[in-house]
Amino acid sequence: MANPWRGELRLVIDGKAHVLRLTLGALAELEETLETGALVDLAARFEAGRYSSRDVLALLVAGLRGGGWRGSAADLLSAEIEGGPLGAARAAAELLARAFTTPGAPR
Repeated sequence: MANPWRGELRLVIDGKAHVLRLTLGALAELEETLETGALVDLAARFEAGRYSSRDVLALLVAGLRGGGWRGSAADLLSAEIEGGPLGAARAAAELLARAFTTPGAPR
């Protein structure tokens, strides 16, 4: 079960529930993967609806890795993600928001 107070999110991939969490290490890996500057830039893209599928994939991989998963982006290329591409984008946006806010706080 995901704990929102820890910034965790639950996502079903290939029929299996996973806990995603953006730890400090996962955030550093995310910055390195995207090579686009600060995480503030990434958050701004999501807020403006200008994110890419690469952004979504990188966020999900980082969150999965922060939750203990040992896979790679290649493992998700053909995975069935609950809610399809839109569900994946929503999960990525929520994961990013949870990394920097507490549950119930206005965004």
